[in-house]
Amino acid sequence: MDDRPAVALAQSGDVAAFNRLVLRHQDAVYTLCYRLTGNSHDAADAAQEAFFSAFRHIADFRGGVFRAWLLRIASNACHDLHRTRKRRPADSLDVARDSEDDTPRQDVEDDDPGPEAEALRLELGGVIQRGLLTLAEDQRLALVLCDQHGYDYAAIAEITSVELGTVKSRINRARRRLRDFLLSDPEYRELLPERYRLSDSGHAL
Repeated sequence: MDDRPAVALAQSGDVAAFNRLVLRHQDAVYTLCYRLTGNSHDAADAAQEAFFSAFRHIADFRGGVFRAWLLRIASNACHDLHRTRKRRPADSLDVARDSEDDTPRQDVEDDDPGPEAEALRLELGGVIQRGLLTLAEDQRLALVLCDQHGYDYAAIAEITSVELGTVKSRINRARRRLRDFLLSDPEYRELLPERYRLSDSGHAL
């Protein structure tokens, strides 16, 4: 969907046009914030701050992909929140899953859909989220932008304001560390589709 007409109107002071942009992109912004912060409360705070900041600075948008610009603001909001939390540590790093809708869905192929498969998928999504929280902040952002949002390396380099080679390195390291995390615990490993597990000999099944 072309954001340019709504952006132009928003830049001229049309609040309704900006609200349309919010509705169009709020799921993507919240999902990114959730993946970066690890819980629904912080994700909602960061997403709200991101939209406030985008509204204040909409005149500074000079073209390009509006969603990419918005996600860059959202990642900065998460970074600022993280710095605040470091000064005032949170009670827990566990994933807050107050309701099913709170947890962004992690797509996992399953040939036998049903209540049990859905429960396993949600459990795997929670485990993956815990794994993401073990990554360095810059690696986590690059991996989520790539594997969750589908941005290519060049777009991620633009969003994160780093060199293309740095993006590739961060994503490769993040994938290796997340894989190691998922395979480090037998309970986690059992949640993975069979083709991703390792046998006792250390080879993929």
